[in-house]
Amino acid sequence: MSSHDDLPVKPARVIRNPDNTTLAELIGKMPNARRTEFGNYNVATKVTARSKTSTYIVTDNPDAHSDQTISLEEGRRMARLQDDYIAGCEMLVIDGFIGNDPDFRTAARLIIESANANIAAMQKTLYFHDGEDKDPAFKPEVTVIYTPNLKAEGFPRDRLITVDLKAGITRVFNSDYFGESKKGGLRMWNNIVHERGGLSMHAGCKVIPVGDKRKVGLIVGLSGTGKTTTTFTSQNGSQPVQDDFCALMPDGRIYATENGCFAKTFGLDPRFEPTIYKAVCQPDAYLENVSLDDQGKADFFDTSYTQNGRAVFAMSQVEGAGDARQLGKADFLLILNSNETIIPAVARLAPELAALYFMLGETKGTSAGGAEEAGKSLRIPGTNPFFPLLHAQQGNRFLELMRKVPMDVFLLNTGRVGGGEDQEGSRKVKIPHSSAVVKGIAEGTITWEKDPDFGYDVATSVPGIDKDDEVLLRPHLLYAAQGRMEEYRAQVERLGKERRAYLNSWPGLDVTIIKAAG
Repeated sequence: MSSHDDLPVKPARVIRNPDNTTLAELIGKMPNARRTEFGNYNVATKVTARSKTSTYIVTDNPDAHSDQTISLEEGRRMARLQDDYIAGCEMLVIDGFIGNDPDFRTAARLIIESANANIAAMQKTLYFHDGEDKDPAFKPEVTVIYTPNLKAEGFPRDRLITVDLKAGITRVFNSDYFGESKKGGLRMWNNIVHERGGLSMHAGCKVIPVGDKRKVGLIVGLSGTGKTTTTFTSQNGSQPVQDDFCALMPDGRIYATENGCFAKTFGLDPRFEPTIYKAVCQPDAYLENVSLDDQGKADFFDTSYTQNGRAVFAMSQVEGAGDARQLGKADFLLILNSNETIIPAVARLAPELAALYFMLGETKGTSAGGAEEAGKSLRIPGTNPFFPLLHAQQGNRFLELMRKVPMDVFLLNTGRVGGGEDQEGSRKVKIPHSSAVVKGIAEGTITWEKDPDFGYDVATSVPGIDKDDEVLLRPHLLYAAQGRMEEYRAQVERLGKERRAYLNSWPGLDVTIIKAAG
């Protein structure tokens, strides 16, 4: 137990920075927690995805934000309601850092009901710790105050996430999904990075050895579209460095955020994702919404409850993981696009097109975004739904940084070509295909030709991709072979119109980016 005079709330009881044994004991008391065959805990939550429609920026200047807002007065009202509830609760306090570079890290704190100790344990795993976070003088720059069992009546599904950027406080009501803790801190960190002149990127990072050199790659993508898989799949003994968020600064430096990974487990197969599988199946991992049988055996392919099963594990459990402090500058950037139509498995982008596709953020929504997004064609700027300012600022900052610290940029389709699963003759871009593409990018072994419809370069050959699969590289070949070129042309025209309209919907976006859409 500890004093709580320094906290913004006054709980009845506080357990400050508990060790893992204490957290395990508390998790074991949760009625929705079960031991798995791996010796770790799996918690079945009531809420199975992030709650975008219940998330609000607290401000009296709504024009400064693209996402929905509530007034300062309403934010204060809900804060008082939460504070009164916490006064009767036992709360856990978890301190740590977002980022591990002493010159660029953010002191962070989670305050959460002890009845939901799994969230505390997962967040503790993702924070960096160096001893300073145990100092009584520790002062967080960002704080998440989290009451999973308090309803916010009058808000969508009686659920609420308020984001007060000025105060550096996010408050979560009535959601027991861990992602609200993780993204709560990172959303505020997005704002801090932007104020420092950089760009927060919803991106993984990896280092790929090529001869006596090493290539550093960033992988931008919406949750559930292959970002983690692409980051952890090995090419030439590559080192994963970061899974979810990186900062790109004007001097080209890259900074990490998390000391672990919050990985989707649906479809997890040791044949294709051995690194993630091994980390998930060890006693120190924490599982959320993974299907278990009566004996605690995990089924990563069961969708009866949700496809958004998750696991948190430490980077120390990943063999060969790298340290962002040793990266220097990035050599290439991959923009993931989980599509089902005419997007090739890989395309090489000139700088203006890179800014265009970054701003478009096109993808197919997954269960990570909840029922509102799953299976739907989406456009989310930067594939970063957690950027709390005007989304035009993302595109403008991206173009600005590409001019200062240029790098090779590629578009990767991690979905299908030629239609969905129900379309006869459509083809899946599988993990081995994407891995061959990433290897070819790092080694510079891909041959290219200009695509006349979209202006980017498409691959004519990629080592490791068979001739029978070349339709994944040049989708028009698939449509031509199936007598569907009229459909192909219609989609080219439709995409052009939709993209121009979409880009024009963001006030203040650099006209260079809009013009790149044709």
